[in-house]
Amino acid sequence: MKLALATPTPEVKTTVPVALLSGTFGERMQKAARLGYDGVELMVVRPDELPVDRIHDQISKAGLEVAAIATGAIYMTDQVTLLASGPEVSREAAIRLDGLIDLAAALEAPIVTIGSFRGRLAWAGGAEARGKLVEILRVAAEKAIRQGVRLVLEPVNRYEGDLVHTAAEGLALIKEVEHSHVGLLLDTYHVNIEEASLTQPFREAMAAGRLWHVHLGDSNRLPPGQGHLDFPGIVTTLREAGYRGYLSAELLARPDPDAAAEATIEYMRQLVPASN
Repeated sequence: MKLALATPTPEVKTTVPVALLSGTFGERMQKAARLGYDGVELMVVRPDELPVDRIHDQISKAGLEVAAIATGAIYMTDQVTLLASGPEVSREAAIRLDGLIDLAAALEAPIVTIGSFRGRLAWAGGAEARGKLVEILRVAAEKAIRQGVRLVLEPVNRYEGDLVHTAAEGLALIKEVEHSHVGLLLDTYHVNIEEASLTQPFREAMAAGRLWHVHLGDSNRLPPGQGHLDFPGIVTTLREAGYRGYLSAELLARPDPDAAAEATIEYMRQLVPASN
């Protein structure tokens, strides 16, 4: 297993509450490397505005990998979602998802995440909108497979979404999509709110062969070790299940983005040594 943190790309000018590290993009890459992270999860808002070659160069010079391309900042900053009250918003979201898949391929990122970016059923007409999302994901997955990229659906808690709260619900939706390149991202913060067990969802997703990414955040969405979650138990479960992907910090930047990044890796390196 490897460790990453979520941080925005240069075109993101507003503060993203769950993004870590401060400074210019290049400075943040150097900080992540100095702290001992293996990779970065890039929070992108407008992929068409990015200087891709320069970003690739800055990441490579820092000796980092791109663990994932994240969509959460698109919803947080622009309120653009795949399921929306107006068709023009959904079209814009689909265009951005296409751009993110291309960006992931260019930066050699294995996955594109889809959490709150999927929107809500209530915004798009109710329960029948589920079929719309299934079709959107199926079309996007076809593009993703051509680019050598996979999509990961993130279950989010009931206060942040009205569709897919648990790993079982995520696996059910993936079954409807029927595509090899759609899997799951499980976030420890959301798991703590919605699941009956902190570890069983990880086992189930791994048994299904669909757990491709993990987000870290304690029970209060602060760095691991600052709440009451059993991270040693979670890491042990993942290790026993054969998980070899990234554990990526997407959590509240408190007391500040640098301190949260440092606290996260100081705690997690006790569980996930750098040699792993």
